[in-house]
Amino acid sequence: MSQSTLERDDTRADRRPAAQPLELTILMPCLNEAETIEVCVRKARGYLERSGVSGEVLIADNGSTDGSQALAEALGARVVAVPEKGYGAALMGGVRAAHGRFVIMGDADDSYDFENLDGMVQHLRDGADLVMGNRFKGGIAPGAMPPLHRYLGNPVLSFIGRLFFSIPVGDFHCGLRGFSRESILGLGLQSPGMEFASEMVVKASLNKLRIEETPTTLKPDGRSRPPHLKTWRDGWRHLRFLLLHSPRFLFIYPGLALIALGLLGSLVLAPGELHVTPDIKLDIHSLVVACFAVLIGVQLVMFGALARRYQALEGVLPPSANFHKFLLGLSLEPILQAALVIFLAGAGGVAWSVMHWAGSGFGPILYNGVMRVLVISLTGVAVAIQLAAAGFLASVFTLRR
Repeated sequence: MSQSTLERDDTRADRRPAAQPLELTILMPCLNEAETIEVCVRKARGYLERSGVSGEVLIADNGSTDGSQALAEALGARVVAVPEKGYGAALMGGVRAAHGRFVIMGDADDSYDFENLDGMVQHLRDGADLVMGNRFKGGIAPGAMPPLHRYLGNPVLSFIGRLFFSIPVGDFHCGLRGFSRESILGLGLQSPGMEFASEMVVKASLNKLRIEETPTTLKPDGRSRPPHLKTWRDGWRHLRFLLLHSPRFLFIYPGLALIALGLLGSLVLAPGELHVTPDIKLDIHSLVVACFAVLIGVQLVMFGALARRYQALEGVLPPSANFHKFLLGLSLEPILQAALVIFLAGAGGVAWSVMHWAGSGFGPILYNGVMRVLVISLTGVAVAIQLAAAGFLASVFTLRR
């Protein structure tokens, strides 16, 4: 073939109209789902045909050895292999391979209703970035969800998610959810395991994506083997993810509560013993407990501030509107200045206590006088050292690699 003929062929190829992008990808992670993969693919393809939505059924296979891939392909699904193991890894591999503008994901165990996705699609068309199914509103068939999940695990984790991250959904861990492919890819999701479900919702909320929910149903899955989900292991992984991504509730709020209680106790007990009832009194030992509460509280607050600073600097989480200017703008010198003031006040109290002890010939220390001052002063010295150390550690985070 001549060079001119090749050039004409290239020109004609360039002028061919590009394939129209699909609107929807129905994505299912798969690991040995031969018992149920066929019925799930049929239902998903049936929905696309009935609704007229341009789309595809995509199977993200995580290393099946039971022939699930061939069964899905025979019914018209597209199968992509995802070598990295894990629920989250399989889903992210599928999202990257999806051809649809929107993606609806659901388990390939025939527990979710792939024939009724109109509500989810409509929310996506109306501009939602993430649409969560709500099984509690749509209906949970008898035997579809273990009682421990239905009445404890899911409600508790959903409540924590709403409390920590202001996520406006009632079913935090529903596996049927739809989203804008571009928006979810922009979150940089990393979790390879079951906690991927929590990561998606948490990071969508923190990045101010539009989250909505729609009722969906859940029925018992069609498999004869146990599910991949492990109640206590995966429940803990979800809870751990929520805690690690909320330094406020993990560190700062408990720390502030301890500081407030400790300071209140110290102020009340500093002048002398406190009679709660004729038979109950609080004295120097309670003052020591109050000072310990202050120390622990300060440590927790600093842990929270350091964790949030690290997350913002490393891009783990977006900067917080409330803490960004304070945590990232606060330099080492102001922290050291505040620590120095507290240290000098505490050291002065310690010096005063030692002088009075020396004046008594180093005899027994008076609880009602010297010991109270000494305990409070030593607490101030310890807090100052904690602040200074935290300031230097925070500065380490800003060192260039």
